[in-house]
Parts: sequence; C-alpha cells; structure tokens
Amino acid sequence: MATTYDNVQVAVLTEEEDFKPVINTKCRLDVSSQIENDKECHRIVVNNDTEFSRLGKQCVVFTEDQKSSRVKFNSVHTMKTFQFRLKELTSGLKSTFSERTDEASAVQYFQFYGYLSQQQNMMQDYIRTSSYQRAILANLVDFHDKVVLDVGAGSGILSFFAIQAGARKVYAIEASSMAQHCEMLVQHNKLGDKIIVIPGKVEEVEIPEEVDTIISEPMGYMLFNERMLESFLHAKKWLRPGGKMFPSQGDLHIAPFTDEALYMEQFSKANFWYQQSFHGIDLTSLRSAAVSEYFKQPIVDTFDVNICLAKSTKYTVDFQTADETDLHVIEIPLTFSMMESGLIHGLAFWFDVAFLGTNESIWLSTAPTETLTHWYQVRCLIETPVLVKRGQTVTGKCLLRCNKRQSYDVDIEVNIPGTGSKSTNTLDLKNPFFRYTGQNPQPPPGQNTTSPSDNYWNSLATGSTMYMNGLMNGIDPNMLQQQGVVQTNLIPVSNVAPINPGSIPSVLNLVTNNTHHANRTSVGGGISPVNFAMNTQSSRSTTCNSMCSANENNSTVTNSRGEMYPVSNQFMIGDYVMPGNVVVPTQLRKSEAV
Repeated sequence: MATTYDNVQVAVLTEEEDFKPVINTKCRLDVSSQIENDKECHRIVVNNDTEFSRLGKQCVVFTEDQKSSRVKFNSVHTMKTFQFRLKELTSGLKSTFSERTDEASAVQYFQFYGYLSQQQNMMQDYIRTSSYQRAILANLVDFHDKVVLDVGAGSGILSFFAIQAGARKVYAIEASSMAQHCEMLVQHNKLGDKIIVIPGKVEEVEIPEEVDTIISEPMGYMLFNERMLESFLHAKKWLRPGGKMFPSQGDLHIAPFTDEALYMEQFSKANFWYQQSFHGIDLTSLRSAAVSEYFKQPIVDTFDVNICLAKSTKYTVDFQTADETDLHVIEIPLTFSMMESGLIHGLAFWFDVAFLGTNESIWLSTAPTETLTHWYQVRCLIETPVLVKRGQTVTGKCLLRCNKRQSYDVDIEVNIPGTGSKSTNTLDLKNPFFRYTGQNPQPPPGQNTTSPSDNYWNSLATGSTMYMNGLMNGIDPNMLQQQGVVQTNLIPVSNVAPINPGSIPSVLNLVTNNTHHANRTSVGGGISPVNFAMNTQSSRSTTCNSMCSANENNSTVTNSRGEMYPVSNQFMIGDYVMPGNVVVPTQLRKSEAV
C-alpha cells in the first residue's frame, strides 16, 4: 500500500552545493515498497545503502551514490509520520495498528472516512453531535486552558468544541484524507495557532507534549466494531496522570428478543437455493450453506423494546483504566430472568457511553427507548429458537474475537440450565445486513390487553388523541406553546422520521408523498436550501385541513415577511428547520389559516 503525502517540496543537490527544486510547485509524494516504472516522476530509491537524516524541522535528506535529494513537508508532524513509514520499509518495523489490521481493510476504512458525505452523515446525527458538545461545554474545568488530544478527528468538529470550552491547544490526529479538509476548516476559522492537525495514525505519529484530556468518537456498531476503541486507548500514552477520557465509559447491553417475522425473513432468503431446476440446474445442495450465510449477518435496524423478553445484561468498559489488549477477546457471561414467555430468536445489542466530567456526567445512548442515532441497534439471530417461560432463568455467553478486518467474530450461546434446550451461532460483525426501512418499529403481536378499536374511538370522543406516542424527539408538544412559537408560522412534522444508512439523497428534489418515506436513506440527511427557494407566485395565506391536505403533494409555510416556502413533511434528525417553526400534526387537526 502506497502512503501519500501532499504539499511536498522536492529538491536535488547541485554541484554548486545548493538545492534546486525538481519542480517549482508543491507535489505529491508516494511511499511504496514496490517500484512503479510506468510513472514519469522523480524517484528516490531507499535501500540498505541509502543514507537519510532529518534536516531542520520539516525536511529529510536522502543520499545514494553521491546523489542527494531533499524532501520538505508542510509540517513537522507530517515529517515524523514519514520517518515512521521509512522505518517500516527499511527495518520491517510495524506499528500496533499495522500488526492488527489487514492492509486491504485499512485502505477501505480510511477511504470511507475520507468522504465529506460520510462526515456529514455523522455530524448531522443531532443526538451524537449535540451530546458531545453538551458534555464538553458542561465540563469547562476539564478543557479551559488545557491541552487536548482529538483521536480520529475527522472534520475536526470535536476539536472546535474543545476550543469553544477554552482549550489552550488541541492536537487533532486524523489518518484519512479528511485531514486536509480539517486543516482547511481550521485555517478558515482562524484557529491555526490553537488546533494542530496531525495527519497519520495515532499509533504512528508523535505529539510534542502530554495532554490533559483525550476526546474521540471511537464507537462502532455494537460499540466495538471498527476496533477504533483500541486506538482511543492507545492514545493514553500521552495522557497526564489524572487526565480525562471523553467518553469515559462504555456499556454494552445485551437482551434476548423474540421476532418471528425477522427470523422467517432471514430464513426464507435462502429459498432461492431450493430450486431443483434453475435453468436446468439443481441448486438444493447449497441451501444449507445459504441459510448459514444469512444467519451469520448481524441485523442493523431498530425495534420496539417490548420484543425483549428480559432485562438486558450490561458489560462495562472503563476507558480510564482499560488497556487496548483487553479488547482483543471479550467474553461476556449472560444470565437472564425471563419477564415474558415466548421464543428467543436471538440477542439484541445496544450501547451507552458516559462522559464523566469533573462538573457533570452526560450520557449518550443508542437504546431502543431513545431517539434513533446512526448507530441504530444490532440483533444477532440464533438458527434454532429456544422456547422459554416467564420466571425461567436463561444462561449463555457472548464471545467477541477480534480479527484483522477491524471487526469481530461474534459467538453467541443461549441455553436453559437443566434441559437440552441450547442454541448457538457465530456471526461476522464486519458484514452486517442494514435492514432499516424508515418505518416506525412495531410492538410484538399480542400486546393489546384492551380493545384497540374502542380505545381509538373513545380517545376521539375525549379529544385526547396523540400522534408519535405524544412525543416529538422526547418533547411534550404542549410545551411548544410555552416556548414563544408563533402559531401562524408552523411546519407540520410527519409521524414517520425515515432514517437509513447510506447516501444522502435529500439534496435532490423532495418527495412529499407519504408513500415514499423509504426514499430517504440517511441519518440526519439535510434538506437542501434549494428546496426553500422563495415561491414568487404564492399568496399570503394557505388553508391546511386536519390531515394537512392529503390530496396535495406540497405544503407551504409563511414566514414573518409573508413569503411562502415549500416544506417537506419528512423532517428527520439534522434537517434544516428554523427555530420555532416546528409543530406536531395534532396542532393542525382543525381547519385554520396558516
């Protein structure tokens, strides 16, 4: 794998003993163990006979066969990263990251996080970003006039939060090409003297001083996926005694669940291989292998918490004290006291992380009871469901074994002590199935203890019908009346907030038909400002009936100046909504002028 360094100046030593630039502009330097002869470039071959040394703060000089070349980097940190890479090539020295990671996996990983669209996808996860900002600003004593290290800085958003909290200096380490964009943001915001962007892996770079606080967003699916938590813990080699880790603690929750529909959905995917004459070929011998393959995929989506048959078991990692080697093999014994009778189809996983600051503790949760984040929840199926009864004790274990693909192989086991009921499965966390469709998760069948029909009509008679479970992002809609909302300037919010992994299509033309919710495919996908262009032919008033004009494809809203803007009824986390312009559909039940 070639390592690339941008904005490099290359010069050669002339007979007059001065260095003459190879080209007059800055160029790109590729460092590779293989020589590529098909490129027209200035080539420096490094072998056992090559002499090289540091020159000044940012230069390295190479000499071979009495020919010398000088390479000047754009920062001392980039130069040190380059030196480490040279040691890898010349002496076989490998960093901790290189030893634990396949080269192909690393290339794919850093390429993925080098896209601005992926950074946008994470930044627009309102719960994630706001929780981090709140945790940092609520604990000023841990940041004010402190030296901070941002591990895996990405766009640098956490570094900016640290500066907002009064940090004296922030070292932002980022191994992907996003480091260049991060540097642009730093310079544009005139913080070049406070935020130092260091391109490279935390295992391979150096910083000139110890730090007081380490911040990072290292969590993956099921908390441990991507193995970035190990890099987060590795960074503690620069942490002063008594320094803070943000986040400070991670809790992985595991609970048995029942979901016959999901089980049958995965099982039936292999029915294709049941065909005895597919273009004249009998495929049935591969059906068993196909079933096994589908069941090896963890399911990434969300669900109603009522499918959980028992209270979750919690496994805690203290980031302040844990070592990175503690995360290589993680064995979690499981014991559940069943709260409901039913079939266990697998184990559900989610996590919470805590920012245990000096002044205040802030929690970020991905639980199914909380607002959805881009981490969703994860479910691992067992091939043979286990029948349990209320009050029964169920045991088992979850074993996570790290692999060089920056992920884990997950062994799960569920059994009933004293019986022969036992089921196991091994899953590949690197290859999950993204199932989320944007629909609200449904509770399991059999949850109604009274007549739903009677409840609905009775609620209409009393005027107590509520939408979205009566809440909008955890807020009682009645509270909106107390927050200075202008009742003539309201945006109706859809009952469904579709959130999916993947691309961000919301910069395209909006589809406001409620039957097309699934077309929105990204957590926090922002609505393009183009869709808020002023409608010059609009009038000052528009009538909205109790269902927000189901026969119309577009809703409109009037601002304080009487200008009309088209509004999508598919708002979701991170969408562009003017403060004070949000209302749930219940407040538009009666015909009224907007």
